[in-house]
Amino acid sequence: MGEFKVHRVRFFDYMPSAIRAMAFNGSTERLAVGRADGAVDVFNSADNYFQEKVIPGRDGRAIEALCWVGRRLFSGGLNGEIIEYDLENLRPKHNVEAYGGPIWTISINSQGTLLAAGCEDGTVKMFEILEEGIQFQRNLDRQKGRIISLSWHPSGDQIAAGMMDMIRIFHTESGHATHRLLVERGVGTAKSQEVVVWSIVFLSNHTIISGDSAGKVQIWDALMGTLVSTHLVTKWDVLALSASQDESSVIAGTSEGTVVQFQFISSSVGRQDEQWVRTRTFKNHSHDVRAVVHTDTAVVSGGMDTQLTVRPLLDKVEKNTQESSQRRIIFPHKSLVGCAKKAGLVLFQFPDHLEVWRLGESDGHGKPGDSLTVKRKPEKLIQLKRKGEDHICCSALSPCGGWLVYSTVSSVRLYKLQLSSNNVSINRVSKLPKELRFVHQLCFSSDSSKLFASSSQSSVVVVGLDQLEWKYLHTLRHKSGSMQPVHLLAPSEDGAWLATANTDCQIHVFNLRKLKLHCSLPVYGSCPTAMAIHPTSSYLVSVHADQQILEFSLKQKEYTEWSRKLQKQGLHPLWLQRDTPITHVSFNPRNPAHLLLHDSYMFCIIDQSLPLPAAETRLLNQMTLRSLPPPERSRESHAFKICKFFQHIMFLDLMEDHSLVVVERPLLDIVSRLPPPVRQKKFAT
Repeated sequence: MGEFKVHRVRFFDYMPSAIRAMAFNGSTERLAVGRADGAVDVFNSADNYFQEKVIPGRDGRAIEALCWVGRRLFSGGLNGEIIEYDLENLRPKHNVEAYGGPIWTISINSQGTLLAAGCEDGTVKMFEILEEGIQFQRNLDRQKGRIISLSWHPSGDQIAAGMMDMIRIFHTESGHATHRLLVERGVGTAKSQEVVVWSIVFLSNHTIISGDSAGKVQIWDALMGTLVSTHLVTKWDVLALSASQDESSVIAGTSEGTVVQFQFISSSVGRQDEQWVRTRTFKNHSHDVRAVVHTDTAVVSGGMDTQLTVRPLLDKVEKNTQESSQRRIIFPHKSLVGCAKKAGLVLFQFPDHLEVWRLGESDGHGKPGDSLTVKRKPEKLIQLKRKGEDHICCSALSPCGGWLVYSTVSSVRLYKLQLSSNNVSINRVSKLPKELRFVHQLCFSSDSSKLFASSSQSSVVVVGLDQLEWKYLHTLRHKSGSMQPVHLLAPSEDGAWLATANTDCQIHVFNLRKLKLHCSLPVYGSCPTAMAIHPTSSYLVSVHADQQILEFSLKQKEYTEWSRKLQKQGLHPLWLQRDTPITHVSFNPRNPAHLLLHDSYMFCIIDQSLPLPAAETRLLNQMTLRSLPPPERSRESHAFKICKFFQHIMFLDLMEDHSLVVVERPLLDIVSRLPPPVRQKKFAT
């Protein structure tokens, strides 16, 4: 496998933002996740829950609710605005002020023609959905007290609203309230304490299911306006509800960190009468579960502990497949770390600032597995605060350590760095080209002479750099017609090639010397999660969300013999069952046959000179393999060399001195930094 001097970097003090809302689009199989900092993530549930897109947040734009209208995504929040997002340029597209104070909830009718918003001033505001944006239509009858939750009846004729101490049912045509359902206070609750109806579901058979701050899930008959049954599921709050598409199952998220499932079944064997019965309880979170989604095969939940959890319903999926594995998605699938290989620097990206650190140095040599004494500690050289209220969406540090660039949805800023042993200076480069707008990804060429920026319409802007000057060179475009954003950029070491990948699963390769398209790879059905170009052979290696590995010869414009052999034999079943995507690919300069890659929990070297593992072969950790007797160790040897001694890998790459930089983030530190679980809710307006 080879030996590396490893820098285990554990001072990236990144804290993910809490999950506040979720919405699932069954037709496109996309899951939208809204966070407390205003960011929106889009996951592809059909592609191993890969995080395809991230729309950066903004100060003061906390999201309270999300909903899909076809392929369009809307949000509402405490700033009182309804926002439609541009999913191609990854930014807000339209902002509409509701003029009702903070928006606590939004909901779309099943026809996709009207959007309802529940506001602080007690109004339910109806908006007509147009081809370009939305337009206010009218208010329903105003109520005393804020509207906390909303749910349409599938017919679109009625809408139920959760409030303080009650549920109101409105007739959407007339706008009048037709029923008032009073919610009981919990046992031992003071009479002066209001009960908040946090979430509500309106089923096609006119059953209403509500979750409230007294810890109850209640079943209501909307036609008669009566309470059918009450289920006390927690001592605290039921914060979120979601129903399955066939309305036979409902899940509830609580402030105790539990998710409870109810199913509409017979209460005992042999009986014909069906009723709502509590069937399962999942404990996947340490803090409040603020949002839940019920898909056909899984329960998806998220909340204050920042992690997105996908819990499969094993009675709905086949055993031992990717669908049957539980996922915990904590950190983004795109890298927040960059490095200057030649300068020994690392770059950390936060929503509101950037940090540049110089790596430490060790003293002496040791045996494999030894921890070397540090003679010079890591040093923070620069902390650069962003300008404006928009959060940083991407950043890059040049390999020489002389250039630093970052982008928000509104601007790109480029800086020239000058670093010495006792002095650090940073100067902003002014008047960047107008083509540098709507940038999603940034990277530099290996010689730091060019800056590549993925822009609108799946294009890439090329900027030449020379001392303190810049020069716009070209905009690289492909001919596929795709408008989806480029999420991966991979320049070659010799400066000849640039590979790009977009969320339409397309990979295009450009000739940088001629500044034109060289070739487009055959479209593979799973989205690329990482890719790199080999420094000597010009082979492009791409790894996809379904864990497949492909190798393509840029000169021959075809898949390599090794790639064809891998596809013919097939990857090991245990490799394919992994549920975390490969997020980085690189190569070992000392051994051209070594391919380095990692996901969140595993570092692997693939030795292309060795035979591939057969299906019955064990995929052993290298530490375990080393403990075996030599004959058995030889029998277990194959191309995949796996290490699992890291806590949580956020970044891994080889520096110019062939040392390995591993940026880790301890998971326990996230939970320890969270506030105590919230038991009594207070409204912040």
